[in-house]
Amino acid sequence: MAMWLVANCKNGVSSWEVHRDLGVTQKTAWFMLHRIRLALGDVPESKMGGNGPVEVDETFIGPNPQKMHADKRQARYKALSARPKTPVMGMLDRESRQVRASVVPDVRRETLQNAILEQIEKASTVYTDSAVGYDNLAARAYIHGTVNHVEEYVNGEIHTQGIENFWSLLKRGLRGTYVAVEPFHLDRYIGEQVFRFNNRATKENPLNNADRFTIAVSQIVGKRLTYAELTGKELKKPEAAF
Repeated sequence: MAMWLVANCKNGVSSWEVHRDLGVTQKTAWFMLHRIRLALGDVPESKMGGNGPVEVDETFIGPNPQKMHADKRQARYKALSARPKTPVMGMLDRESRQVRASVVPDVRRETLQNAILEQIEKASTVYTDSAVGYDNLAARAYIHGTVNHVEEYVNGEIHTQGIENFWSLLKRGLRGTYVAVEPFHLDRYIGEQVFRFNNRATKENPLNNADRFTIAVSQIVGKRLTYAELTGKELKKPEAAF
């Protein structure tokens, strides 16, 4: 029942809601949801691109002091400054309408371009914004188009609106449903939203709730998350990006 809810609730489902619906404790529901998220975060083996352009972008996820009440903003600003936002990188294949996203250690050129080399076939068309981290992609055998967001958001076919739409869905779920997510757990929450986005109903692939649930169940084999790993009491080998 919990897996059905996670797979089919567009903005996610909180542990408190699962606790009320299933009659388990909130702690049990929280643990259950993280194990489900691990199962949903399946990593495709094939690379993106080849037949169509790939949009690439990065975003930052974390608290926003500007949206706090004025009485609390100053008191919390110093604490929040010591805990910077978490960088996340995403890619959207326009041909397949599939997205991949993952937490990255930073947004330096080496980090971003190594992820592109690992996930996108060479000679593919790549669309990004004008961030310096994407400079010289053409020298790495890609057809690179950029859009300067200071001046415009769309330049013909060159834009990153698709992946930015995914960022909007992701942040809506994190802020509206989960409220506060620790960076330690963020990759699993991203994997949950990637799963729902990639298995949404489209004209070409009219999936229903039962289809989405069946796909989710098929991905649980061989995946295990202990409570000690989840709470950081047992160190786990870091998972590779994407």
